[in-house]
Amino acid sequence: MSNSEKYADAFLVSGIKLSLCDEEADALKIAASEMKRAGINPARLRFRIYKKSVDARKKSDIKLVYSVAAYSDTELGISESKLEKHGIKRIYDGDIEVEPGKEKASCPPLVVGMGPAGMFAALILAENGYRPIVIDRGDCVEKRCAVNRRFIETGELDRESNVQFGAGGAGTFSDGKLMTRINDARISYVLKRFCEFGAPSEILTAAKPHIGTDMLRGVVERLLARVEELGGKVIYRCRLDDIKENKDNTVTAVTSRGDIECSTVVLAVGHSARDTYEMLISKGYAVAAKDFSVGVRVEHLRQDIDTALYGEYAGHKKLGAGEYHLSDTSGERGVYTFCMCPGGEIVAGASEDGGVVVNGMSNYARDGANSNSAVAVSVRREDYGATPMEAIAFQRNIEKLAFEAGGADFCAPVQTLGDFMLGRSVSEPSRIMPTYRDGRVRLARVDKLFPDYITRGLIRGFASFDRKLAGFAVSDAVITGVETRTSAPVRILRTEDYTAVGHSLVYPCGEGAGYAGGITSSAVDGLRSAIALMKRYSPPQ
Repeated sequence: MSNSEKYADAFLVSGIKLSLCDEEADALKIAASEMKRAGINPARLRFRIYKKSVDARKKSDIKLVYSVAAYSDTELGISESKLEKHGIKRIYDGDIEVEPGKEKASCPPLVVGMGPAGMFAALILAENGYRPIVIDRGDCVEKRCAVNRRFIETGELDRESNVQFGAGGAGTFSDGKLMTRINDARISYVLKRFCEFGAPSEILTAAKPHIGTDMLRGVVERLLARVEELGGKVIYRCRLDDIKENKDNTVTAVTSRGDIECSTVVLAVGHSARDTYEMLISKGYAVAAKDFSVGVRVEHLRQDIDTALYGEYAGHKKLGAGEYHLSDTSGERGVYTFCMCPGGEIVAGASEDGGVVVNGMSNYARDGANSNSAVAVSVRREDYGATPMEAIAFQRNIEKLAFEAGGADFCAPVQTLGDFMLGRSVSEPSRIMPTYRDGRVRLARVDKLFPDYITRGLIRGFASFDRKLAGFAVSDAVITGVETRTSAPVRILRTEDYTAVGHSLVYPCGEGAGYAGGITSSAVDGLRSAIALMKRYSPPQ
């Protein structure tokens, strides 16, 4: 079934387990049999793999677990109770249709930020005739890559265009992971649109879909080009400095490239736009501090992780590079792995002078020597004072300490995991070599960069994860600091209409507004805001 093919009814058969030697076609046959048992003639249906995951709880008997979708050209009138009796669910997997509102917009909307929320808001606005103006303080993908390579090689930071800012947002230099824990019918829409712009088709079926940094860059370029083809305008190196709401129900956006007149502002600035937060707070916007997490990146050899997960089946073509997600809630606060990058590398994520920040990325093939993930500990509002600016100051302080520990030249501080657990720094990385900035790191006491409760949580987490995944706490694994941008530390409060509290022409959305955590959930939230805007306004004439 193609991405654009229509249907009248659709069903989902889940929990089909097959061995590694079975074929995907076997899952389709089993689904057809289940539909027949439910009284539905399989000949009236079209089947395709809907999701696929790995069950490796028994390494001697690894299973592939399939969900199969069955589509009908006509409504079959099967009751939900009958479907439920046979373990079958009805699904919605369609497009988004919007009925434009009646308020007149004298000029196009402005979308601030080109991360997932901003891109998908701009795309659906453009496709419905709203001709959005889209700005970002950073560069286009090609220039961003060149700027980032210069930073890796020289330590010369561009505060406007970097890993955090520019086309595609922070996700452009990540694994392109699309897994999300939200439950929203628009997830399927987002995945299909990614495929239309060049993402691999397997993201439609993988339980843990990913695009890969190398492929994601082309997807971003093509998506933004589509916005322009439909009459939108994309402006780079254009930082939002102020928002002025006018008496005639329009907005003047004050930017680094001059004023922009617009009808509304979709504010999708990302989690690192600290100066934007400060501007909003100074203008009286309702911005609340929230809980977040901080921690480190840990690197293992990819082969070791694959073996720990899959045993003798490590390297099997149907399994790919091993992925894990681990958590522990037994202590005073939660600790968990986040943004796991199989066969990837650690990214230099600084966006301000005097601070070291790390993130992770993988290319589509996930064939690098190392696998890495963040290991993060929960930070509560009472830990830092519970105000937005104190939340930002908490992050900045840790980043500053990491900068100084790395030699004050954007080299990152590293420590072997064994030394981290013992509270010392004597062992140079050897078997597992750091990947941050092509190895531009310095040995340091990473355990000393955090408040004690964070370090205690990390130590407990490593010990706990080692019991769940053998070898996770191997002494020569490498710790790189610091991971402080796991999510926005604040939330820009909004109403049920998705507008900022007290500011009816501004639509905060995405991870930077505190309503998402990752590429897919941010894209979905951008869609929500754009849809709310369109339901209110008719397209500008």
